[in-house]
Amino acid sequence: MLKIETNHSLGQYTTIKVGTIADYFAVLKSKADLLEALAFSKKNKQPITVLGGGSNILFSQRIKGLVLKNEIKGIKIIEKNKTRVLVEGLSGESWSKFVAFTADHKFYGLENLFLIYGTVGAAPVQNIGAYGVEFKDSFHHLLAFDLKTGQEKIFSSADCHFGYRDSVFKNKFKGRYFIYSVVMSLALKPNFQLGYGSIKEKLAEKGIKKIKIRDIVNVIAEIRNGKLPNPQSLPNSGSFFKNPEISKLKFKKLQQKYSEIPSFPGQANKVKIPAGWLIEQSGFKGKKFGPVRMYEKQALILVNEGGASAKQVLSLVNKVKAAVKKKFDLDLSEEVNII
Repeated sequence: MLKIETNHSLGQYTTIKVGTIADYFAVLKSKADLLEALAFSKKNKQPITVLGGGSNILFSQRIKGLVLKNEIKGIKIIEKNKTRVLVEGLSGESWSKFVAFTADHKFYGLENLFLIYGTVGAAPVQNIGAYGVEFKDSFHHLLAFDLKTGQEKIFSSADCHFGYRDSVFKNKFKGRYFIYSVVMSLALKPNFQLGYGSIKEKLAEKGIKKIKIRDIVNVIAEIRNGKLPNPQSLPNSGSFFKNPEISKLKFKKLQQKYSEIPSFPGQANKVKIPAGWLIEQSGFKGKKFGPVRMYEKQALILVNEGGASAKQVLSLVNKVKAAVKKKFDLDLSEEVNII
């Protein structure tokens, strides 16, 4: 029987260790637990909030209704032919563990996404991405439950309306579905993406010429650990802001004023500007405000040195956004979900 607690603190379940209180709280270990939770919600007319790994969320106020901590785990191979394989991950599974599974089996496509904190179920919501690869590139379909009716629904890639760190689950269907499982379509032959970041340089430094999938995973782990703080030792939510995408015309105008401004190709013929660079140039890299600061090795990361409140986090967020707007006339938007 599902254990449902009342007035439960949520801070311990987020990687930034900032939390509030939930009216009701339960941990899900199986589909049966989920169905029981849905029945409780319907009977007591309580809204549902789903919590995965807590790596990309900030609770800013008391959460009304039932919070479900998703710990429904499992990975399996669904189908395989001569060129591709379908691999299913249940939504409470660690995303990094899922990527490690595919790398161990020499299934190609997700290696650049290793060591992104969070769960399999959160990956499609954010359309997570790193080093020139996005979740949507290998996505096949997912199974979700309607939180109001309990009905199952299969979502194809077209159904998800993936965008840059975006999907239908962040907009039209925000808070409506519980993603139960995700299926990825992966290649059986490598087509490594080495053009972004310092992957190629790191491989060359190590003298690796005949590249294997484990080499990519290990190098990405090394790069990430070198510039991103581990949430277990320094609480944070990963990249707090999205990289803004602007028109080529606006980029040229910025380039005239800031010749050193970095960029890379965005979607729909736009130019993407690294938010971390904008924040650093605005004077916030390593700058401390009480128990919160923008990380000294990567200004895109907001860290909690201990005891920070949601109000203090949001105060710094607003300061950063205002400074970037004033200096560059660019609007930063949060990648972290603020509830």
